Amino acid sequence: MIDIKEIMNILPHRYPFLLVDRVLELIPDKKAIGIKNVTMNEPFFQGHFPGNPVMPGVLIIEAMAQVAGILAFKSGIEGTGVLFLSIEKVKFRKPITPGDQIRFEVNVMHRRGGVWKFSGTAKVNDTLTTEAEFTAMITQ
Repeated sequence: MIDIKEIMNILPHRYPFLLVDRVLELIPDKKAIGIKNVTMNEPFFQGHFPGNPVMPGVLIIEAMAQVAGILAFKSGIEGTGVLFLSIEKVKFRKPITPGDQIRFEVNVMHRRGGVWKFSGTAKVNDTLTTEAEFTAMITQ
C-alpha cells in the first residue's frame, strides 16, 4: 500500500489537483489500484453543478492518469512528471457524486522508453463509472 505521504513524494500535484488518496495494490510494469474519496468539500462542486454536484469527467480521467503516473514511477522510470499524449475510448457510464469512493484500476498495455499506453477503469461500489485508454509521456 502507498499512503498519501508517499504519493506526494512521487507526484508533483498538490491541492486542489492531487486526486489520489491511496494506492492499494501495485505491480511494477503491470497494474495499479488507487482510491479517491470524493467529498462535498472538493472545490469543483461549487460550480459543477450547484444543487446537483457531479465530479467532472476530465478530473476522473486525470485521477486515473495520476494512478498511472504512480505506477510508472514505481516501475523505475525516472523523470519529473507525466503528460498526456492521447486519451481514447473514453466512456462515462454513471455520475460520481460526493460520498463516493472511486476505485481506479490501471493496466499497462505497452511501453516504449518514456511513452506508456494504459487502460483504466473507475468504479464506485463495484459499478463501472468510467473507462478509458490513454497514452502518456514521462518528462525529464
